[in-house]
Amino acid sequence: MNMARTSQSEVQSKGMTASRNLAPRKFALRTSIATALGAVLLTTLLVACSDDAASDEDSISTTTLGVVENLPGDIVQVASTTDGFATLVQAVAAAGLVETLQGTGPFTVFAPSDDAFAALADGLLDKLLLEENREILVSILTYHVVAGKVTSAEVASGAATTVEGSNIELTVGNGIQVNGANVVLADVEASNGVIHVIDQVLIPPTVDVSKL
Repeated sequence: MNMARTSQSEVQSKGMTASRNLAPRKFALRTSIATALGAVLLTTLLVACSDDAASDEDSISTTTLGVVENLPGDIVQVASTTDGFATLVQAVAAAGLVETLQGTGPFTVFAPSDDAFAALADGLLDKLLLEENREILVSILTYHVVAGKVTSAEVASGAATTVEGSNIELTVGNGIQVNGANVVLADVEASNGVIHVIDQVLIPPTVDVSKL
């Protein structure tokens, strides 16, 4: 009986010892599993954040490029790509004013439409485009340009000095008039100023077209 009890006691003692020995191993195993799971979750989170950041960068890049692409060109570029300015662009080139109107500016241009040029006296436009009349053409075209950017909301009745040197008379009321010519389309934006389309060609007081 004593031997049986002793054996049973020894077995129980050995079992308890084995259990104690296994406990740290189980704890270490659980800790290792938890650490591994934590590492996997952290890696997944970092990858997701990286993808989101890359997506945001792509979005910002696309948006920025979109803004750049939508910027208007200079006055000459805008006129060249806008319907109704073919004659004006031709006249600006003939007068040698392309580089001037592509300059920093800013400028406000009261731009005669193709119809406005077509309304000139018969043969007058052809004469103005001749090399011998280049200085007269320069005077006429620069008479349509005012230094500085003036939007339609900023136009006030009164005189304004042109790049040509003479004044034009602005009238604000039922629309905007320039020396009696009507502004038919206002605020065509350009990178170096603004264009207001008018329905007549303005002739400065320094020019007598009847002598052409």
